[in-house]
Amino acid sequence: MRILVTNDDGIDAPGLRVLAAALRPLGEVVVVAPERERSAVSHAITMYDPLRAWRADFDGCIAWAVSGMPADCVLLAVRELLAAPPDVVASGINRGANLGEDVWYSGTVSAAMEGAVVGVPSIAVSTAAMGPTDHWDYRAAAEWAQRLVPLAAERLAPGTILNVNVPNLPPEQIAGARLCRQGRRAYGGAYDKRQDPRGGTYYWLGSDLPRDEPADGTDVTALYARQVAITPVSLDLTDYRALGELAAWIPTGL
Repeated sequence: MRILVTNDDGIDAPGLRVLAAALRPLGEVVVVAPERERSAVSHAITMYDPLRAWRADFDGCIAWAVSGMPADCVLLAVRELLAAPPDVVASGINRGANLGEDVWYSGTVSAAMEGAVVGVPSIAVSTAAMGPTDHWDYRAAAEWAQRLVPLAAERLAPGTILNVNVPNLPPEQIAGARLCRQGRRAYGGAYDKRQDPRGGTYYWLGSDLPRDEPADGTDVTALYARQVAITPVSLDLTDYRALGELAAWIPTGL
């Protein structure tokens, strides 16, 4: 099995190295990751600047650092850098949760989505702390990645990724896993208005903790229960429920 490993925390992130090491027993691992942190860039790709890639020293794996975004890494790897297409893309292990609305901003999830775009089964893995922390334990996330990556490669439906959030706990404290729907979490998003030394105004986005909305069956609730949250996420963003409602007040066939 050929496994493409990427992330949004950058080529030097500890979680990336843990993930690559966990997946090496499963097959050939190639790492293609951003040369620096690219968190919260969503599904951005590089269009108006040259994209550069260079070989990186990476614990015995073939590895490339890329000047662009997480989605760039997957697309460039599949189209140019790899000798053959990967059987699966594994993105992570992210330092922090990707729950609820996080998936819209996450470079980790978007790298996996780009894998789905180019027809490769893909999984995003994050270590989720539900409060402030200075300690990140990637062991449980690595174990779940090792279990789920082969299943995703063999059975995952086209156009769907797995978004996996693992509590930031030692493996023995994980209370199982749950298949979930995407939950809701709201960020305050307040800006700190400041002045630079020349008197110009600039704004710095605050880092308030999200306000989670616990609800049965969601990824947010699973994490609070110390469970691994496994959420299928689709490329198809169509709101099928709304199609019938819209037909009643939007004229068509004109």
